[in-house]
Amino acid sequence: MTLRLELQTASKAKHIPAAGAFAAWAEAALGDMPEAQDIGLVIRVVDEAESHELNRTYRHIDKPTNVLSFPFEAPPGIEDDHLGDLVICAGVVMREALEQGKAADAHWAHMTVHGVLHLLGYDHQNDEEADQMESREREILACLGFSDPYQSNENE
Repeated sequence: MTLRLELQTASKAKHIPAAGAFAAWAEAALGDMPEAQDIGLVIRVVDEAESHELNRTYRHIDKPTNVLSFPFEAPPGIEDDHLGDLVICAGVVMREALEQGKAADAHWAHMTVHGVLHLLGYDHQNDEEADQMESREREILACLGFSDPYQSNENE
């Protein structure tokens, strides 16, 4: 599998991971893809105003969020290897990492993996889906050297 990552930085945040880190996290989430397949992915890092507007427009939730996933659907008769776009809000990710007592890079990795899994069809609309998605996230993040992202939440 070959990942073609386009990183768009539309945030004024100072500590945004490098494109190589995003690529490694996305590739880990795409681990089960066929080796011969090329995958296109856009990751756009935004500030809270853009996240808020996109979340309100597409999810009808009137606040910024950590990550939004936009799967790509090619028009009929057109083949394209673009998986989709992720929009990650730097301010929300950094605030959540601080509030949850997590290292910033661990939370950035989690949000990237979480978003890519959404693009692959995972969801968390019910308990069974959430358990399956969270289990996959734990596996991927452990392979990347990060601890269970839900561990602190389970003890609350």
